[in-house]
Parts: sequence; structure tokens; C-alpha cells
Amino acid sequence: MDDIYDLIIIGGGPSGMMAACRVAERGKKVLLLEKNKRLGEKLRISGGGRCNITNAEYDTRLLLKKYGKAEPFLYSLFDIFGVADTFRFFEERGLPLVVEANKRAFPSTYNADDVEKVLETSLRKGTVSVRTSSSVTRIIRDGARIDSVCSGASIFRAKEYILATGGTSHKETGSTGDGFTWLQELGHTVVTPTPTLVPIASSSVWVHESAGVTVDDAKVTFFVDMKKQFTIRGRVLFTHFGLSGPLILNSSHKIAELLQTGEVTATINFFPDTDIGTLDTHIVSIFDANKNKELKNVLKDVLVDGPHKGVLHEVKNMVDISKKVHSVTKDERKKLVQLLAGVPLSIEGLMGLDRAIVVDGGVPCDEIDMKTMKSKKINNLYITGDLLHISRPSGGYSLQLCWSTGYVAGDSVGRGEASSL
Repeated sequence: MDDIYDLIIIGGGPSGMMAACRVAERGKKVLLLEKNKRLGEKLRISGGGRCNITNAEYDTRLLLKKYGKAEPFLYSLFDIFGVADTFRFFEERGLPLVVEANKRAFPSTYNADDVEKVLETSLRKGTVSVRTSSSVTRIIRDGARIDSVCSGASIFRAKEYILATGGTSHKETGSTGDGFTWLQELGHTVVTPTPTLVPIASSSVWVHESAGVTVDDAKVTFFVDMKKQFTIRGRVLFTHFGLSGPLILNSSHKIAELLQTGEVTATINFFPDTDIGTLDTHIVSIFDANKNKELKNVLKDVLVDGPHKGVLHEVKNMVDISKKVHSVTKDERKKLVQLLAGVPLSIEGLMGLDRAIVVDGGVPCDEIDMKTMKSKKINNLYITGDLLHISRPSGGYSLQLCWSTGYVAGDSVGRGEASSL
């Protein structure tokens, strides 16, 4: 058996690293166990590698409304470490943040690796011993406390423990739900995880052919059994399986509800600020300038920033796309205009846990002292990040939850009433 630590942190993701940074500042003897070969695997892919580090909403009341039913539990937590503290933490360590649309904050380098480096550098400056490639296989309980943890052939003991293993989204990064199993064994309730921010699956060929294209401003309208339900507008990312991007992800819960009621379809308008007449005039001007070109070669001038190659699959169903533009009839042009104002696509469903950006489920907030992140079931255990049953949208809210819960847990170590060894 190795030395006895003040704290063992299980999980080297965002909340685990933040907790380690805070504990390191307080001079505690800490062991951080991470199952992957390196720390911060999920952090490195967040925001497509750009890392939407937080949301720059400084009004705590407005911010916490984004966390749904968990809102009343979070005020004391965010009073201790909130958005302004996140900005201060990273900027004091040489990584300025920039704010984009919808108050989404990113590192100025737009590189998630730089966020991880700041955290790892900070925790390694202190009294934190890091062991990577060290999967915890068992947590040994002694009454209302944790006695020790097993990793391979080693057994480690500490006065206190932080569980920061993450939920079940992006399992390729090591978030396989081990923490949920241990928490149930320790007597906690665990709400079954379900994907809350998840891309749309579509069987429409034109969507698949558009994979990799991002449209900055499109209007997407959803229908159930051909009846209009709701419309959203913003950035849309086309993928090989369907649609993604913050706009789609933040609407996935509404789409999930529609899927329970009937056949769901959608249309995408690539000219949301243009009426039919103006769009027709725009296309006429392009046709006039390219009379002797084939239609298939002119569509890219119509959809300059759009998925013109994919949309061609829909256009060819109504007109011969190898036809010279000067031979396109008025009726055919009108059909093209109508199509571009609402390209149809099928909605097969939502992608599963393996594609989810955020998964809810986990330990309910009422089983945690949210002022300290200490378990109300096990008196020397703290629980952070995605292990908590807290819903939130895309836009920096998930990482802010990790920073807040990680910092508060790390700050609380040694100040509570955990049993001494």
C-alpha cells in the first residue's frame, strides 16, 4: 500500500484538473488518477477543438436559468466560483479569453490544448502527483466513508476523495460511466443518463453529400405529419449522418418530443432574409450572367456559402442539371426558387449517447452539499462535473459547471468533517 494522501482525485478531465489546481494552491498532498494516457482528453475535443470555455453571462440569475431544474441548487456554488472567476483564473495564467456571439467565450488562441496546458501546468506546480494510464477498478467503502481505491495491483488511501470521472458522452475519451456505477454502489441515486444535446440523424442523400459544410445563417423549420411545429435560425453544420452545430443541439430536446408524436420532417431556407420575389430576381441576374453555362455549374454562384453540391441532388429531381442556363424554363426556375427557400430533409431521429455533446443523468443535486460539493451519503467524498444530474444547453455552460464544481470541491478539501485515518 502506498502513502496516505490528503486527497485522491479520480478523473483528470476539466473538473478533476480544476479541483487539483485549487488543492495544489492549498499545499495538500494529492494523487490524481487518470485512466487515459494523458490528462484532459475530452477537454481537447470540446468546441471542435476550439474550446467554448464558458458563457460570458455575468448576471448569475440569468446564467443559472440555463441549468433548468438545478437552478435553485447552484447559487451558492456560483457565488464561490462563477464566470468572472473563470475569466480571472485563465487570464492570470497567461491565457486571455475572447467573447463571440451569444456570449460564447473561447481562449484567444482558439485551441483547447492551450486550456489543458494551463490547467496541467498549474496543478503540477503544486503538490499533486499525477498517474496516467491508471484505471480505478474498485472503491473500497468503510461504513459512511471511502477507505481506499484499487488501481491495477496498487491500493491507494486518502483522507478525502473527489470523483470526477465524467458522464457517458464521448466514450472514446474515457467517459464510460464508471463513476455512475461506483456512486450507486456507494448508496447514491443515479438518474439514468440520456443525451440532451445531440445531433439530428437524416437519411436525405443531399444532406450527407454536404458533410463538412457549415452555413452561418439558415432557417430550419420542423414539421410533424406535414404540419409546421417550430422554426429556428442560425448556424447549421452538415455531417455524414445529418445535422449538428449549437443551433441544432440546443433544439434536440424539442425534436425528441416531436419524434414521439408522428413523422418528423424539416426544410432549410438558405436565404432567411429574402422573400420569394427577391430571390427569384437574384437568380435571374445570375442566370443572365451565365447563360451558356450548365445549370450544375451555376448553382455554386447561387449558394455561394451553402451546400451547392448536396442541393444538386434535389435540383436534378426537377430539372436536367446538365441543361444550359439559357434553356431553363421560367417554370423550372420558379421551382428552383421554391426549393432554395425550403430544401426538404427527412428526420430519422436523434443520434445516440456516442454522438451526444452533453448527457444528463447522474446524482441529483439534493444528494450533494452544493456549497462544498460533498456527498450527503459518504462523508469524505466530493462529486463534480458531469456526474451531477444537471441539464444545460450548448454555449459554454457545461465547462463552466466543471470549473465551478471542481474549484469548490478542491477548495473544500480538508475543511469539512471527513473522518481522519
